[in-house]
Amino acid sequence: MTTTAPRTTAEERTAERTRAANPSPDGSPDRRPEQRPERRPALPPPRGDLSEAVADFLLGRSRTLPDSRATADADPYGDDLHLALHLAYELHYRGFDGVPEDTEWDPDLLRLRALLERRFEEALRDARGRSGGVREVFDALLTEPVDGRGASHFLLRHGTLEHLREYAVLRSVYQLREADPHLWVVPRLQGRAKAAMMTIQFDEYGCGRAEQMHARLFADLMDDLGLDSGYGHYLPLVGAPALAAVNLMSLFGLHRARRGALVGHFAALEVTSSPAASRIAAAMRRVGAGEAAVRFYDEHVEADAVHEQLVRRDVVGGLLADEPDLAEDVVFGVEATVLLEDALSDSVTRAWEAGTTALRAPLGDGLDPGPAPGPDGNPDSNPT
Repeated sequence: MTTTAPRTTAEERTAERTRAANPSPDGSPDRRPEQRPERRPALPPPRGDLSEAVADFLLGRSRTLPDSRATADADPYGDDLHLALHLAYELHYRGFDGVPEDTEWDPDLLRLRALLERRFEEALRDARGRSGGVREVFDALLTEPVDGRGASHFLLRHGTLEHLREYAVLRSVYQLREADPHLWVVPRLQGRAKAAMMTIQFDEYGCGRAEQMHARLFADLMDDLGLDSGYGHYLPLVGAPALAAVNLMSLFGLHRARRGALVGHFAALEVTSSPAASRIAAAMRRVGAGEAAVRFYDEHVEADAVHEQLVRRDVVGGLLADEPDLAEDVVFGVEATVLLEDALSDSVTRAWEAGTTALRAPLGDGLDPGPAPGPDGNPDSNPT
Protein backbone atom coordinates (compact mmCIF):
# COMPACT_ATOMS: atom_id res chain seq x y z
CA MET A 1 0.00 0.00 0.00
CA THR A 2 1.34 3.41 -0.94
CA THR A 3 0.58 6.29 1.38
CA THR A 4 1.43 9.91 0.82
CA ALA A 5 2.23 11.90 3.93
CA PRO A 6 0.57 15.30 4.26
CA ARG A 7 2.87 18.11 3.21
CA THR A 8 1.27 21.28 4.51
CA THR A 9 -0.39 20.30 7.77
CA ALA A 10 2.61 20.91 10.05
CA GLU A 11 2.48 24.68 9.59
CA GLU A 12 -1.29 24.71 10.00
CA ARG A 13 -1.13 22.68 13.20
CA THR A 14 1.63 24.88 14.60
CA ALA A 15 -0.47 27.98 13.98
CA GLU A 16 -3.50 26.33 15.59
CA ARG A 17 -1.55 25.38 18.71
CA THR A 18 -0.15 28.91 18.95
CA ARG A 19 -3.67 30.35 18.84
CA ALA A 20 -4.92 27.74 21.30
CA ALA A 21 -2.18 28.63 23.79
CA ASN A 22 -3.46 32.22 23.95
CA PRO A 23 -6.90 33.50 24.91
CA SER A 24 -9.23 34.78 22.24
CA PRO A 25 -9.74 38.54 21.89
CA ASP A 26 -12.67 38.47 24.33
CA GLY A 27 -10.51 36.80 26.98
CA SER A 28 -12.14 33.39 26.78
CA PRO A 29 -10.02 30.31 26.08
CA ASP A 30 -10.06 28.89 22.58
CA ARG A 31 -11.72 25.49 23.02
CA ARG A 32 -10.20 23.56 20.17
CA PRO A 33 -10.25 19.75 20.37
CA GLU A 34 -6.49 19.66 21.04
CA GLN A 35 -7.06 21.43 24.35
CA ARG A 36 -9.58 18.93 25.66
CA PRO A 37 -8.33 16.13 27.91
CA GLU A 38 -7.28 13.22 25.75
CA ARG A 39 -9.38 10.11 26.08
CA ARG A 40 -7.64 7.22 27.77
CA PRO A 41 -6.74 4.37 25.44
CA ALA A 42 -8.83 1.25 25.06
CA LEU A 43 -7.58 -2.05 26.41
CA PRO A 44 -6.01 -4.02 23.55
CA PRO A 45 -6.99 -7.60 22.69
CA PRO A 46 -5.21 -10.17 24.91
CA ARG A 47 -2.39 -12.32 23.56
CA GLY A 48 -2.57 -15.30 25.90
CA ASP A 49 -3.75 -16.48 29.30
CA LEU A 50 -1.73 -13.93 31.30
CA SER A 51 -2.84 -10.82 29.41
CA GLU A 52 -6.43 -12.11 29.20
CA ALA A 53 -6.53 -12.60 32.98
CA VAL A 54 -5.16 -9.10 33.57
CA ALA A 55 -7.66 -7.53 31.14
CA ASP A 56 -10.58 -9.37 32.77
CA PHE A 57 -9.35 -8.26 36.18
CA LEU A 58 -9.02 -4.62 35.12
CA LEU A 59 -12.56 -4.61 33.74
CA GLY A 60 -14.03 -6.27 36.82
CA ARG A 61 -14.98 -9.49 35.02
CA SER A 62 -12.86 -11.67 37.30
CA ARG A 63 -10.93 -11.47 40.56
CA THR A 64 -8.73 -14.45 39.67
CA LEU A 65 -5.16 -13.78 38.58
CA PRO A 66 -2.40 -16.21 37.54
CA ASP A 67 -0.14 -17.68 40.22
CA SER A 68 3.61 -18.17 40.37
CA ARG A 69 3.45 -21.46 38.42
CA ALA A 70 1.82 -19.73 35.44
CA THR A 71 4.32 -16.88 35.37
CA ALA A 72 7.31 -19.21 35.85
CA ASP A 73 6.35 -21.06 32.66
CA ALA A 74 5.82 -17.89 30.59
CA ASP A 75 8.18 -16.80 27.83
CA PRO A 76 10.08 -13.90 29.48
CA TYR A 77 10.31 -12.12 26.13
CA GLY A 78 6.92 -13.19 24.78
CA ASP A 79 3.85 -11.22 23.72
CA ASP A 80 1.62 -12.55 26.49
CA LEU A 81 3.90 -11.69 29.39
CA HIS A 82 4.84 -8.28 28.04
CA LEU A 83 1.31 -7.21 27.24
CA ALA A 84 0.21 -8.30 30.73
CA LEU A 85 3.09 -6.36 32.26
CA HIS A 86 2.39 -3.31 30.10
CA LEU A 87 -1.28 -3.30 31.16
CA ALA A 88 -0.24 -3.31 34.82
CA TYR A 89 2.36 -0.58 34.31
CA GLU A 90 0.09 1.69 32.28
CA LEU A 91 -2.12 2.21 35.36
CA HIS A 92 0.74 4.32 36.76
CA TYR A 93 0.66 6.56 33.68
CA ARG A 94 -2.70 7.36 32.01
CA GLY A 95 -4.66 4.17 32.55
CA PHE A 96 -7.32 2.68 30.30
CA ASP A 97 -10.92 3.44 29.48
CA GLY A 98 -13.28 1.45 31.66
CA VAL A 99 -10.65 0.74 34.35
CA PRO A 100 -11.23 2.37 37.78
CA GLU A 101 -8.48 4.72 38.92
CA ASP A 102 -7.87 2.93 42.22
CA THR A 103 -6.98 -0.32 40.43
CA GLU A 104 -3.48 1.14 40.17
CA TRP A 105 -2.71 0.00 43.73
CA ASP A 106 -4.77 -3.19 43.91
CA PRO A 107 -2.64 -5.58 46.02
CA ASP A 108 -3.58 -8.67 43.98
CA LEU A 109 -2.55 -6.98 40.74
CA LEU A 110 0.69 -5.75 42.32
CA ARG A 111 1.49 -9.31 43.42
CA LEU A 112 1.04 -10.56 39.87
CA ARG A 113 3.10 -7.67 38.52
CA ALA A 114 5.93 -8.62 40.86
CA LEU A 115 5.86 -12.20 39.53
CA LEU A 116 5.95 -10.98 35.93
CA GLU A 117 8.80 -8.60 36.76
CA ARG A 118 10.78 -11.35 38.43
CA ARG A 119 10.45 -13.62 35.38
CA PHE A 120 11.52 -10.79 33.05
CA GLU A 121 14.41 -9.54 35.15
CA GLU A 122 15.82 -13.01 35.83
CA ALA A 123 15.92 -13.66 32.09
CA LEU A 124 17.74 -10.37 31.51
CA ARG A 125 20.31 -11.16 34.16
CA ASP A 126 20.80 -14.69 32.82
CA ALA A 127 21.40 -13.27 29.33
CA ARG A 128 24.27 -11.06 30.45
CA GLY A 129 27.71 -11.89 29.26
CA ARG A 130 30.90 -11.07 31.05
CA SER A 131 30.48 -7.50 32.25
CA GLY A 132 33.03 -4.74 32.42
CA GLY A 133 33.00 -1.70 34.63
CA VAL A 134 31.08 1.53 34.13
CA ARG A 135 33.79 3.09 31.97
CA GLU A 136 34.05 0.03 29.74
CA VAL A 137 30.32 -0.26 29.03
CA PHE A 138 30.02 3.42 28.18
CA ASP A 139 33.08 3.33 25.95
CA ALA A 140 31.47 0.43 24.10
CA LEU A 141 28.30 2.48 23.57
CA LEU A 142 30.31 5.18 21.82
CA THR A 143 31.71 2.72 19.27
CA GLU A 144 29.60 2.53 16.10
CA PRO A 145 29.53 -0.99 14.55
CA VAL A 146 31.52 -1.23 11.34
CA ASP A 147 28.86 -3.28 9.56
CA GLY A 148 26.26 -0.52 9.99
CA ARG A 149 23.38 -2.87 10.76
CA GLY A 150 20.18 -2.08 12.59
CA ALA A 151 16.89 -0.32 11.99
CA SER A 152 18.29 3.20 11.60
CA HIS A 153 20.90 2.01 9.05
CA PHE A 154 18.20 0.16 7.09
CA LEU A 155 15.97 3.24 7.09
CA LEU A 156 18.84 5.44 5.92
CA ARG A 157 19.75 3.17 3.00
CA HIS A 158 16.54 1.44 2.00
CA GLY A 159 13.69 2.84 4.06
CA THR A 160 10.41 3.76 2.38
CA LEU A 161 7.65 5.93 3.76
CA GLU A 162 5.86 2.77 4.89
CA HIS A 163 8.94 1.59 6.79
CA LEU A 164 9.16 4.94 8.55
CA ARG A 165 5.47 4.81 9.42
CA GLU A 166 5.88 1.35 10.91
CA TYR A 167 8.91 2.48 12.89
CA ALA A 168 6.94 5.42 14.28
CA VAL A 169 4.14 3.08 15.35
CA LEU A 170 6.60 0.80 17.17
CA ARG A 171 8.20 3.72 18.97
CA SER A 172 4.92 5.48 19.76
CA VAL A 173 4.25 3.37 22.88
CA TYR A 174 7.18 5.16 24.54
CA GLN A 175 7.66 8.36 22.55
CA LEU A 176 4.15 9.67 23.24
CA ARG A 177 5.13 9.71 26.91
CA GLU A 178 8.83 10.40 26.34
CA ALA A 179 10.84 11.01 29.52
CA ASP A 180 7.98 10.14 31.89
CA PRO A 181 9.44 6.80 33.14
CA HIS A 182 12.79 8.44 33.89
CA LEU A 183 11.23 11.04 36.16
CA TRP A 184 10.59 8.34 38.75
CA VAL A 185 14.29 8.43 39.61
CA VAL A 186 14.48 12.14 40.45
CA PRO A 187 13.31 11.92 44.11
CA ARG A 188 15.81 9.08 44.59
CA LEU A 189 18.83 11.12 43.53
CA GLN A 190 20.63 13.91 45.32
CA GLY A 191 22.98 16.77 44.67
CA ARG A 192 24.83 16.85 41.37
CA ALA A 193 23.04 13.84 39.90
CA LYS A 194 19.58 15.26 40.63
CA ALA A 195 20.44 18.73 39.31
CA ALA A 196 21.90 17.33 36.08
CA MET A 197 18.97 14.97 35.59
CA MET A 198 16.53 17.85 35.89
CA THR A 199 18.57 19.94 33.46
CA ILE A 200 18.18 17.23 30.83
CA GLN A 201 14.53 16.61 31.68
CA PHE A 202 13.77 20.32 31.33
CA ASP A 203 14.83 19.98 27.68
CA GLU A 204 12.75 16.81 27.26
CA TYR A 205 9.67 18.67 28.45
CA GLY A 206 10.11 21.58 26.08
CA CYS A 207 11.86 24.06 28.41
CA GLY A 208 8.49 25.14 29.74
CA ARG A 209 6.67 25.24 26.37
CA ALA A 210 4.04 22.55 25.86
CA GLU A 211 4.32 22.63 22.07
CA GLN A 212 8.07 21.90 22.34
CA MET A 213 7.76 18.84 24.57
CA HIS A 214 9.40 15.87 22.89
CA ALA A 215 6.25 13.80 23.29
CA ARG A 216 4.31 16.56 21.51
CA LEU A 217 6.93 16.70 18.76
CA PHE A 218 6.53 12.97 18.24
CA ALA A 219 2.75 13.37 17.98
CA ASP A 220 3.39 15.99 15.30
CA LEU A 221 5.68 13.51 13.53
CA MET A 222 2.90 10.92 13.53
CA ASP A 223 0.44 13.45 12.17
CA ASP A 224 2.83 14.34 9.36
CA LEU A 225 3.20 10.65 8.47
CA GLY A 226 -0.55 10.26 8.24
CA LEU A 227 -0.77 8.22 11.46
CA ASP A 228 -3.12 8.51 14.44
CA SER A 229 -1.21 10.29 17.22
CA GLY A 230 -3.66 9.29 19.94
CA TYR A 231 -1.92 7.97 23.05
CA GLY A 232 -1.91 4.17 23.02
CA HIS A 233 -3.83 3.94 19.74
CA TYR A 234 -1.42 1.50 18.11
CA LEU A 235 -0.75 -0.71 21.12
CA PRO A 236 -2.56 -3.69 19.46
CA LEU A 237 -0.03 -3.57 16.60
CA VAL A 238 3.12 -3.40 18.75
CA GLY A 239 4.81 -6.72 19.40
CA ALA A 240 6.83 -8.10 22.28
CA PRO A 241 10.29 -6.73 21.31
CA ALA A 242 9.06 -3.13 21.42
CA LEU A 243 6.93 -3.70 24.53
CA ALA A 244 9.85 -5.30 26.35
CA ALA A 245 12.05 -2.25 25.66
CA VAL A 246 9.33 0.04 27.06
CA ASN A 247 8.51 -2.20 30.03
CA LEU A 248 12.16 -2.13 31.06
CA MET A 249 11.86 1.59 31.82
CA SER A 250 8.89 1.08 34.11
CA LEU A 251 10.49 -1.94 35.77
CA PHE A 252 13.49 0.20 36.72
CA GLY A 253 11.57 3.40 37.33
CA LEU A 254 8.90 2.11 39.71
CA HIS A 255 11.38 0.52 42.13
CA ARG A 256 13.70 2.62 44.25
CA ALA A 257 16.02 -0.39 44.58
CA ARG A 258 16.63 -0.20 40.81
CA ARG A 259 17.52 3.50 40.69
CA GLY A 260 21.05 2.71 39.55
CA ALA A 261 19.72 0.55 36.71
CA LEU A 262 17.35 3.34 35.62
CA VAL A 263 20.23 5.81 35.51
CA GLY A 264 22.16 3.29 33.40
CA HIS A 265 19.17 2.89 31.08
CA PHE A 266 18.69 6.64 30.73
CA ALA A 267 22.38 7.17 30.05
CA ALA A 268 22.46 4.41 27.42
CA LEU A 269 19.59 6.03 25.51
CA GLU A 270 21.14 9.50 25.66
CA VAL A 271 24.59 8.30 24.59
CA THR A 272 23.35 6.30 21.58
CA SER A 273 20.45 8.48 20.43
CA SER A 274 22.15 11.18 18.40
CA PRO A 275 23.79 9.07 15.63
CA ALA A 276 20.63 7.01 15.08
CA ALA A 277 18.47 10.14 15.06
CA SER A 278 20.73 11.66 12.40
CA ARG A 279 20.26 8.65 10.14
CA ILE A 280 16.48 8.61 10.56
CA ALA A 281 16.24 12.36 9.93
CA ALA A 282 18.12 11.81 6.67
CA ALA A 283 15.75 8.98 5.77
CA MET A 284 12.75 11.24 6.46
CA ARG A 285 14.16 13.88 4.12
CA ARG A 286 14.93 11.31 1.43
CA VAL A 287 11.31 10.06 1.27
CA GLY A 288 9.89 13.57 1.42
CA ALA A 289 8.29 13.33 4.86
CA GLY A 290 6.75 16.45 6.35
CA GLU A 291 8.57 19.14 8.27
CA ALA A 292 7.44 17.93 11.68
CA ALA A 293 8.58 14.37 10.95
CA VAL A 294 12.10 15.60 10.24
CA ARG A 295 12.07 18.07 13.12
CA PHE A 296 11.60 15.42 15.82
CA TYR A 297 14.82 13.66 14.86
CA ASP A 298 16.75 16.86 14.16
CA GLU A 299 15.88 17.96 17.70
CA HIS A 300 17.31 14.73 19.12
CA VAL A 301 20.50 15.01 17.10
CA GLU A 302 21.23 18.38 18.67
CA ALA A 303 19.85 17.86 22.18
CA ASP A 304 21.21 14.38 22.83
CA ALA A 305 24.69 15.30 21.65
CA VAL A 306 24.76 17.78 24.55
CA HIS A 307 22.98 15.45 26.95
CA GLU A 308 25.51 12.67 26.34
CA GLN A 309 28.28 14.60 28.08
CA LEU A 310 26.06 15.80 30.91
CA VAL A 311 24.59 12.38 31.65
CA ARG A 312 27.96 10.63 31.79
CA ARG A 313 29.76 13.29 33.80
CA ASP A 314 27.08 14.49 36.20
CA VAL A 315 24.13 12.08 36.30
CA VAL A 316 26.13 8.83 36.33
CA GLY A 317 29.21 10.45 37.86
CA GLY A 318 27.19 12.24 40.52
CA LEU A 319 25.20 9.13 41.45
CA LEU A 320 28.33 7.00 41.82
CA ALA A 321 30.10 9.71 43.81
CA ASP A 322 27.20 9.57 46.27
CA GLU A 323 26.54 5.82 46.09
CA PRO A 324 29.55 3.97 44.64
CA ASP A 325 27.99 0.60 45.49
CA LEU A 326 25.45 1.18 42.68
CA ALA A 327 28.08 0.81 39.92
CA GLU A 328 27.05 -2.77 39.13
CA ASP A 329 23.39 -1.68 38.92
CA VAL A 330 24.31 1.07 36.45
CA VAL A 331 26.15 -1.47 34.32
CA PHE A 332 23.15 -3.83 34.42
CA GLY A 333 20.87 -0.98 33.31
CA VAL A 334 23.12 -0.25 30.33
CA GLU A 335 23.48 -3.90 29.33
CA ALA A 336 19.76 -4.69 29.63
CA THR A 337 18.95 -1.63 27.52
CA VAL A 338 21.40 -2.63 24.79
CA LEU A 339 20.14 -6.22 24.82
CA LEU A 340 16.50 -5.23 24.31
CA GLU A 341 17.16 -2.40 21.87
CA ASP A 342 19.30 -4.72 19.75
CA ALA A 343 16.59 -7.40 19.85
CA LEU A 344 14.00 -4.88 18.69
CA SER A 345 16.27 -3.57 15.93
CA ASP A 346 17.04 -7.09 14.74
CA SER A 347 13.38 -8.12 14.65
CA VAL A 348 12.46 -5.01 12.67
CA THR A 349 15.23 -5.33 10.09
CA ARG A 350 14.61 -9.07 9.63
CA ALA A 351 10.98 -8.39 8.83
CA TRP A 352 11.77 -5.56 6.40
CA GLU A 353 14.51 -7.51 4.67
CA ALA A 354 12.03 -10.36 4.20
CA GLY A 355 9.52 -7.94 2.68
CA THR A 356 7.01 -8.26 5.53
CA THR A 357 5.66 -5.90 8.17
CA ALA A 358 7.49 -5.29 11.45
CA LEU A 359 4.10 -4.88 13.16
CA ARG A 360 1.73 -7.56 14.41
CA ALA A 361 -0.51 -6.71 11.45
CA PRO A 362 0.06 -4.35 8.52
CA LEU A 363 -1.13 -0.78 8.81
CA GLY A 364 -4.44 -0.31 7.05
CA ASP A 365 -5.60 -3.89 7.58
CA GLY A 366 -8.62 -2.66 9.48
CA LEU A 367 -7.32 -3.45 12.96
CA ASP A 368 -8.86 -0.68 15.02
CA PRO A 369 -8.76 -0.76 18.83
CA GLY A 370 -12.24 0.83 18.95
CA PRO A 371 -13.90 1.90 22.19
CA ALA A 372 -12.96 0.20 25.42
CA PRO A 373 -15.54 -2.30 26.70
CA GLY A 374 -17.36 -1.55 29.91
CA PRO A 375 -17.40 -3.84 32.96
CA ASP A 376 -20.04 -6.05 31.33
CA GLY A 377 -18.02 -6.38 28.11
CA ASN A 378 -20.28 -4.04 26.14
CA PRO A 379 -18.53 -1.01 24.60
CA ASP A 380 -21.75 0.99 24.90
CA SER A 381 -21.67 0.66 28.70
CA ASN A 382 -18.30 2.33 29.05
CA PRO A 383 -18.57 6.01 30.15
CA THR A 384 -16.49 8.51 28.21
